[in-house]
Formats: sequence, C-alpha cells, structure tokens
Amino acid sequence: PSLTQPVLGICLGMQLLFERSEEGSTPCLGILPGRVRRLTAAAGRPVPHMGWNRLEDWKADPLLAGLAPGPYFYFVHGYGVPACELTVAPVEYGEALSAVVRQDNFWGVQFHPERSAASGARLLRNFLSL
Repeated sequence: PSLTQPVLGICLGMQLLFERSEEGSTPCLGILPGRVRRLTAAAGRPVPHMGWNRLEDWKADPLLAGLAPGPYFYFVHGYGVPACELTVAPVEYGEALSAVVRQDNFWGVQFHPERSAASGARLLRNFLSL
C-alpha cells in the first residue's frame, strides 16, 4: 500500500526525505532524489544560516497559498539542498537553496514554520487543510 496522506518534513525532516547527506555516511529515507550538501561560509554569510530570510519567488502550491509577497521565515541550518526541479520556493544564501520542496504528497521546508510568526502559521494551516 502507498502512503497517500500529506507528509511535511521540517528542517532536518526535509533533509531526511532526500537520498543522502554530506553530514554523514548513513543513507537518508530516499523518498526524494538528491543530496543534502554542507553550506559554505563566506564573508557576511556564516554557517549555520541562522535567522530570518525571505522567499522572493515561488511556484503556485497549496502549501504557500495566501502568503503575502516576500514572506520571511526563520532558518537554522548548516546543510541544505541546492535548488532543483523539486524546489517550490528557493531562498538565497550565497546560492539558490531549496526552502520548500514537493513531490506528490511529500513536502519539505528548510525553515521552521513554528518559529516564523504569521507566515509560518499560515503555512501550517495550509498543510492541515490539504
């Protein structure tokens, strides 16, 4: 039997949906194709990426329905997934990273909606209504 209910991976939970991570040698769940990479520090861009960052552009998706343009979300992560075909919404942190990914009934968000004020509350309400 296939899992048909919506699944949401938050932060590390999003990363675990992928095949593997540079963080260790243990395979991840492999539900989504791809690899989680360590972020690279640079001047003005420390690792971990910690704090508020803005989603500038995203594909239409019910998880993001009703969000005001340019919403801010709270991030805390040292690893991430480069923007790819599964990316619904990228975030810029020295490169385009996946902030929201989706494949079928699986969603992942790299940020913490529970710490992201009204935008995060809206996203969680959207998820509960899927």
